[in-house]
Amino acid sequence: MKSDVDKMLNKHQQLTHSTDVKVTSHTQRDIGRWIQHTIMIENCNVPFKFNRTKPYQSLKGARINLTYYPSIEILAGFEIEIMKVVRIKRS
Repeated sequence: MKSDVDKMLNKHQQLTHSTDVKVTSHTQRDIGRWIQHTIMIENCNVPFKFNRTKPYQSLKGARINLTYYPSIEILAGFEIEIMKVVRIKRS
């Protein structure tokens, strides 16, 4: 029987799944009714972003499993590569 992650990866070809990665930075910002979370992981210089309605406890130093896809965000006229997180869980 396939797991939920396997089903998502088969259905959406652009998704990537990373297992047991270490979080080096985690920030949370209010953007209206949502809290935008930005995390950085070890050995990667691209931010991973996701929105939730409530704040999380800090993930800094934690090991997590991520499912995400690449995206481009325009900030002050510059294109910046980011990763949009679809699923996040502690390892």
